[in-house]
Amino acid sequence: MIKKHASFKITNSGQIKLQMLSWANRFNICTFLDNHHYPSTYNSFECLLAAGTCNIFTQPQPSLQDLKQFIQHSNDWLFGHVNYDFIQPYTHSSTFHPDGVKFPDIFFYQPEIIIRVAANQLHIESCSIDPEKIWEDIQAEKIVSSIPVPVQMQPVFSKKDYICTIQQLQQHILRGDCYEINFCQEFYAADIVIDPVHLYHRLSVLSPVPFGCFYKLEDKYLLCASPERYVKKQANTLIAQPIKGTRKRNLSSASADAQLKADLLADLKERAENVMIVDLVRNDLSKICTEGSVKVEELFGIYSFPQVHQMISTISGNLPYSMDFVDVLDASFPMGSMTGAPKKRVMQLIDQYEQSKRGIFSGTVGYITPEKDFDFNVVIRSLMYNQTNQYLSYQVGSAITAKSDPEKEYEECLLKANAIRQVLE
Repeated sequence: MIKKHASFKITNSGQIKLQMLSWANRFNICTFLDNHHYPSTYNSFECLLAAGTCNIFTQPQPSLQDLKQFIQHSNDWLFGHVNYDFIQPYTHSSTFHPDGVKFPDIFFYQPEIIIRVAANQLHIESCSIDPEKIWEDIQAEKIVSSIPVPVQMQPVFSKKDYICTIQQLQQHILRGDCYEINFCQEFYAADIVIDPVHLYHRLSVLSPVPFGCFYKLEDKYLLCASPERYVKKQANTLIAQPIKGTRKRNLSSASADAQLKADLLADLKERAENVMIVDLVRNDLSKICTEGSVKVEELFGIYSFPQVHQMISTISGNLPYSMDFVDVLDASFPMGSMTGAPKKRVMQLIDQYEQSKRGIFSGTVGYITPEKDFDFNVVIRSLMYNQTNQYLSYQVGSAITAKSDPEKEYEECLLKANAIRQVLE
């Protein structure tokens, strides 16, 4: 397929990004990925937008082999998502949990239009539309701010029930069923009407993070402010960057904020949680990477985001050229930071004790390049919305160990959802 290409200089990337997002929302399917200028050795693009479709992959009961064939037969960009529930080799009962948002388990598409932003340059490529026309339409896009209506979200768990459930999970840990479990709870609102573009913009202003994402699939929306990468491949290098460890920031005092950062690094409980997940991810990557190539690039790295400091470790390995995204998915999904250890048992406990289907939450959204490189996030710190059902939802979780204080774990969940709550309330 012959594509039309053109590049344009830009002077105000913030304004242009907002116009791009508003313009893309006229399509039934679009993906807007933004790293908000977050400094990282591993970033490839500042901003990517994919809109419209030339080809799609989705099935009621998709298989990894079907997905593999779709990817192998493509020589173009692919964008899409994988739900947490897509790969359930250990338990299938999660399908009985309620799901008000209803993203399909998997969806990938070859976009009609790709827009890339880097520094002061914007590049457009399209299968059918003149890039000059696209650029004119984006520049002409009028940004109309809607007046936000406060939204009160209802918890699936009462605080009392949440604490009781954590205590039950700790009994499983003490019995030796598992070491650590990422337990999540849902907050929701029914019969609600929102402006997804405006809400995502407000969320991005409050929480500019390296894996921000606005993802529209017909009547379903993901408004994502994720700080976490699931997995990235560039050439034959594969990296994963799990997050485990959180501290609330003190933005009114630089010295107090620095002390909180130091406290996080020194916290033995947080370090133990992080190293458990690092070991799990190393094991996952060793299934597919060249023997002896998997290594920990950084252990207990402390990174600052608008609301929190996070402990992030980086694991890398060399991926054989015979392996692709589906092989990585098969070996490592769902990601260890959103399950726990050992993965098989904790997924069974997650299914038993959580009360909502995770769906796209703790799944992943990202892209695959024509060269078969890829980059995918972890869907956390996100709002999910079904426009037809008028159902709005977010989920938050924390890592539970034998030493966890249930009260503090509940407070950590609220802290992680702080930007979302500010946007809504």
